[in-house]
Amino acid sequence: MIIHETIVVEGKDDETAVKKAVHAEIITTGGFGITPSIIEQIKWAHEKNGVIIFTDPDWAGEKIRERLNKIVSGCKNAYLTQDEATRKGNIGVENADTETIIDALLKAKTQIYEKTENEFSMEDLINNRLSGFKGSALKRNRLGRILRIGYGNSKKFLSRLNHYRISREEFDNALKTIEEAISD
Repeated sequence: MIIHETIVVEGKDDETAVKKAVHAEIITTGGFGITPSIIEQIKWAHEKNGVIIFTDPDWAGEKIRERLNKIVSGCKNAYLTQDEATRKGNIGVENADTETIIDALLKAKTQIYEKTENEFSMEDLINNRLSGFKGSALKRNRLGRILRIGYGNSKKFLSRLNHYRISREEFDNALKTIEEAISD
């Protein structure tokens, strides 16, 4: 499978795993120490073909993602859950299987910064037992996996639902999938 956007990952092992899954240009940040020349490469790639930021689902990966999205607006973001990216206690894109990497990249979301009316509120999370109930974190994790927006606490999850303009239909269908899996 060919991905036309340039994929930005943290390290060489992530690059190797992504190259096993898809044919794409890849930029490696080297972790937190993102140099000005790497930033320029990302900006140039974004102007030419677009960029997908694909960092590890941990604190460091999220901080790198946030930094890159602030510097280069309009990038797509691909997410893995911690379960999908963990092997022997190590969390990283390099630990995900090929199919999961492909799925995450195909479902990458573009961050949009213009102020719009929010589709979802905290009330939606509470009414759907995604916040404030026993098992809410697990349910958000499952929903984040299906919608490919990653895991977050209630506030972060709500922000991602609105930020990526997840439709009410996508949300309801994903919830239905979770509830069907639980009842089986």
